[in-house]
Amino acid sequence: MTYVDLSAQSAAAGGSPSLGGYLATPAGPGPFPAVLMIHEAFGLNDLVRGHADRMARAGYLTLAVDLFSDGGPRRCLVSTMRSMVRGSGRAFTDLATARIWLASSPLSTGKTGVIGFCMGGGFALLVARDGFDVASVNYGRLPGNLEEALQGACPIVANFGGRDRTLKGAAGKLETALDNLGIENSVKEFPTAGHAFLNETDLGPSVFRPLMRVMGIGPDPESSPEAWQRIEDHFARHLKSADDDGGPPPKG
Repeated sequence: MTYVDLSAQSAAAGGSPSLGGYLATPAGPGPFPAVLMIHEAFGLNDLVRGHADRMARAGYLTLAVDLFSDGGPRRCLVSTMRSMVRGSGRAFTDLATARIWLASSPLSTGKTGVIGFCMGGGFALLVARDGFDVASVNYGRLPGNLEEALQGACPIVANFGGRDRTLKGAAGKLETALDNLGIENSVKEFPTAGHAFLNETDLGPSVFRPLMRVMGIGPDPESSPEAWQRIEDHFARHLKSADDDGGPPPKG
């Protein structure tokens, strides 16, 4: 597990001058299928690094890119969210830089997936058509022009919480849009889960945590094991298989 400095590549592409990320490498000699991980609105913290370590244990060279490299969440959150809403800007340049670095790594097979959570889930959905082989969207915001944004997207596995007050109806809308476009997908809403339910602990400053629980934000140990298994199964099919002729995975 190591920090990766992507500043030279990012600066050359017009991205963040200090771009970096956390690289989690599986055991063994490789090469490995690769995964680009996109963090929540609180940034690249221990929870996200733990998610990256989890994917590495599952056999994926995982780069958790830091979209707040140039100043942390307080300085970068607003501009990064604006970039997501527009569907363009520095954050997308940074993600493209990280994808290219990861896919071209000597430790990578060249097959690359993307996974995101919360804010990162919204970004994962928007970049699913930008050279990735598979995407995982976890309680991510949907763009207003949903079907237009998803044209040409790779296969998608998505997990949402039925108690998530911030994304009511998002799972059904996403599944319908993907079905209409003929994009392979497996979308599920977990009835007992809220927002950020894949985290093992509460996130954010402790003073806000009671409010977050009221809003349906926090871990759900009942739902998260199945959600993680869905992610690993979907990624294994598209990143580890020699071919993908076995048909799409079951819905739900």
